[in-house]
Amino acid sequence: MSNIFSKKTYFITGGGTGGHIYPAMAVADALSKSGENIELYYVGNPNNLEYSICEQKGYKFLPVSVKGMPRKIDLSLIPWVFNLGISIVKSLFYISKYKPNGIFGTGGYVSAPIMIASILEGKTPFMMHDCDAKPGLVTRKLAPYASSVSLAFDKAKSFITNDNCIVTGNPLRPEFKTLSKKLAKETLNLEPDKKVLLVMGGSQGAKSIDNAFGEIIKELSEDNNLQIIFQTGKKNFSDVIERLEKIYPNYKKNKNILIKPYFDDMITILKASDIVISRAGSLSLSEIFASDTAALLIPYPHAASDHQRKNAKFVEEQGACIYLEDNDTDPNSLKEIILNLLNNEEKRNKLKENSTKLAQYDALKNIVNQFIKITE
Repeated sequence: MSNIFSKKTYFITGGGTGGHIYPAMAVADALSKSGENIELYYVGNPNNLEYSICEQKGYKFLPVSVKGMPRKIDLSLIPWVFNLGISIVKSLFYISKYKPNGIFGTGGYVSAPIMIASILEGKTPFMMHDCDAKPGLVTRKLAPYASSVSLAFDKAKSFITNDNCIVTGNPLRPEFKTLSKKLAKETLNLEPDKKVLLVMGGSQGAKSIDNAFGEIIKELSEDNNLQIIFQTGKKNFSDVIERLEKIYPNYKKNKNILIKPYFDDMITILKASDIVISRAGSLSLSEIFASDTAALLIPYPHAASDHQRKNAKFVEEQGACIYLEDNDTDPNSLKEIILNLLNNEEKRNKLKENSTKLAQYDALKNIVNQFIKITE
């Protein structure tokens, strides 16, 4: 039985984008619900989404102000190096003050300072998880020093130097396994017998998808009796609404359409969908695999190391999605693909079947077990 003397302290880190934040949060949630005597601290950038999520969940937050590394070698590199140095010193202080038993990070620039501090300190073990088919720069550089590395894709192992490297898939919240499509539709007040199309470009949105889809939303909804959930992203919401009011002035009266800049409960949104149009961030893919839905993937063409295109191509090779380049995304191409999926049940079901084969529901449990193991 846990008591005050067996208490463990863990640092969780990852930020900037949902692909780094939500896997880290899933691990934090699993640890906090484990029944053990645990104290959690989340290390992140206070100006990012991770801070507001930690506030909602009540996790203690340790701020580091590091930002993404400049793409070009110019004068902007000087303040970035300075901020990174300050964040590493601050992270060394956090380790000294709170003495964590272990650190879990999901890669990316936000997680770098605390893991570099762990390397410099030399006593606190850390574990890394990387979501992408080609791991990010931070993961590739720091993996040799990690006590363990978990990966979403088997092909990512070729980029990693670490003898304790396991392929787990991405950590998913347990509700992806337990929530039924029927209940998800009921929760959103959707008609259970009508198909649901989800359009999303990630937490930041996707301008090319938003613009093209806005042109055809009226026709799809009214002429094809399709229920539509449209996540525009916070940056694009006002532009999408302004254009919709010109193209489709009565869209607010259409009960088949639900438009928001961002949905906090993406589990219910995804599980309710029969067809999804999405970018190809790795976490989004893992959640799609667990949602019994047919996917059209349009990778973001400017992602670091072109990782979204690599992710989407891998899924296409498994027969688990339709692939479309961002440059080819226009109203006609979207409409043709959507209607083909809507009217071709065999095609739709085959994509769902192949997608479901890629779901790894035990990833969270396996990652948490591995993390606890390296801290014992």
